[in-house]
Amino acid sequence: MTTLTRTRIKVCGITSLTDANAAIDAGADAIGFVFVKDTPRFIEPKEAAGIMFSLPPFVSAVGVVQDLDVEEFCALEYECPTHTMQLHGKEPVDVVSACGPGVIKAFKYEDATINSQLTRWAKVEELDAILIDGSAGGTGETFDWSKLAPHIKDYPKKIIIAGGLDASNVGEVIKTLRPFAVDVSSGVEDEPGVKNPQKITEFCAAVCAADAS
Repeated sequence: MTTLTRTRIKVCGITSLTDANAAIDAGADAIGFVFVKDTPRFIEPKEAAGIMFSLPPFVSAVGVVQDLDVEEFCALEYECPTHTMQLHGKEPVDVVSACGPGVIKAFKYEDATINSQLTRWAKVEELDAILIDGSAGGTGETFDWSKLAPHIKDYPKKIIIAGGLDASNVGEVIKTLRPFAVDVSSGVEDEPGVKNPQKITEFCAAVCAADAS
């Protein structure tokens, strides 16, 4: 008997309660708030907190930050205490450790560095999961998932895949990698920071279909 696994879904770059509700209604497990200033999906932490506190039970909020020191991280976390924080910069191991537990470390997939990256972060006990992206974040770039597959076989941390995902290709990444979760942003938008409910629904349906295959 084959045991089916369920791929979790995070819809990132949420900037309004309307978009948050669209993601929740479509079946998303988590929504993401981008706390990186001067980016097209930036949201003020206080505004994000208002959305977060309206979420139903069992839906998580994830805050995306970049290159904060521990003091800055704690200040932001106090202002908007998301369930998980996603560190999407060049944070050193000691900073990531100090910010955990409850953190995800994100980095761009590169052939030359994937082994060293995975080795480095596997040793950080406070780290809950690894997010592997096709870019530094938010630009909708994919990467060759088949090259990643052998590197994450039996990897001790949960793996999240991001970068250029949409309803047309998320099934392929799930079949190739069977990640813990997938993370979508630009692939379900009409423009940066403005989600399209139909695209979110189609994306979530594609994930479910891939899980069942």
